[in-house]
Amino acid sequence: MSRPTLEVADIFRAHGPAWRRAQAGHLSRGQLRVMAAIERCRSEALGGHVLRCQACAQTQIAYNSCRNRHCPKCQASAARRWLEAREADLLPVDYYHVVFTLPEPVRALAYHNPALVYGLLFQVAAETLLTIAADPKHLGARIGVTLVLHTWGSAMTHHPHVHGIVPGGGVSLDGARWVACRPGFFLPVRVLSRLFRRLFLAKLSAAHQAGQLHFFGTLRPLAEPTAFNAWLAPLRQCEWVVYAKRPFAGPAAVLAYLSRYTHRVAIANRRLIAFDERGVTFRYKDYRCQERYRHKTMTLATDEFCRRFLLHVLPTGFHRIRHYGLLANTQRKTQLARARELLQWAPPEAPTDVNDTECSDNANNPASTHTTYLCPDCGAPMHIIDTFTASYLPRAPPMSVTPS
Repeated sequence: MSRPTLEVADIFRAHGPAWRRAQAGHLSRGQLRVMAAIERCRSEALGGHVLRCQACAQTQIAYNSCRNRHCPKCQASAARRWLEAREADLLPVDYYHVVFTLPEPVRALAYHNPALVYGLLFQVAAETLLTIAADPKHLGARIGVTLVLHTWGSAMTHHPHVHGIVPGGGVSLDGARWVACRPGFFLPVRVLSRLFRRLFLAKLSAAHQAGQLHFFGTLRPLAEPTAFNAWLAPLRQCEWVVYAKRPFAGPAAVLAYLSRYTHRVAIANRRLIAFDERGVTFRYKDYRCQERYRHKTMTLATDEFCRRFLLHVLPTGFHRIRHYGLLANTQRKTQLARARELLQWAPPEAPTDVNDTECSDNANNPASTHTTYLCPDCGAPMHIIDTFTASYLPRAPPMSVTPS
């Protein structure tokens, strides 16, 4: 795939220094680290290595990646590594896609309490699915769940929600058989929505009583218990959005979906159109319109573009991909082995084990040693013949060397 002509890194390099000075004292350390990582990614600032094609002897410089999980350039390889590990976990059953979304008032609270509110979103979404699935009135089984957090809408607005991938069935509560859900139907959305709302508000109220929530600006009065309870009242009455899609068209479709969603960032470089005196222009989808009219373009002032992008920087160490039930990391191998036994299905040979982790928040990690480089001219493999450290080019690069 050809490199996009415009990247988030280009915008940060050109506008970042002045914007950081204007926002001094208003940006978190994590946001500043993300900006610095993206600006330095695949540049001489991180060092790199010299490659030579073993067929045609062409040479090329490849700069190291920052490997920050918020960097648009570093997520494709991270997603591939993660998917190789997850492919062995798939079962020969239908898979369903569910989405749990926070209502607008709670999103405002999440803005100032991201670790706590996003953590509750994960916890409650998983508990809701596991509880309803275990109910004999619905499925009566223990299921597995993979949840992925997204905090953005297509226009990079604050829109926290979790995407769930769930097998269409589970192990019976006595562990003796596999219980499949009805064809084309997983669990009742209205029942999921009501339990999700009740559990989330109960845990949010408990967090307030424990003094774990922080309030700023217009939300400051909610620090008082009476005001907070009054704020919760309408949230107990409105409908909370829980969405369930029809099953995927086989395991390959599940992997294709995961490859698009697990390591996505607020905006991909390919969506950027222009960066000029008007600001940043990019493509987005307006989901309020019919399908044929959804694809639109938007221009934001560069300051606002930077603000929206950094709005989605997660707290340091916060995991945005989590597994529950049969897929929980502590019991995954045992539970999946039992599920395969009940389904009378032998899995394909598992790939080399890959740690179930995400890219780091640290901007000083080198490029992955698993990357395979191919010659742009003849397509043959390229081998590393020299390396150089940050800010230092190789002492005598060949005249044909060009930056990657």
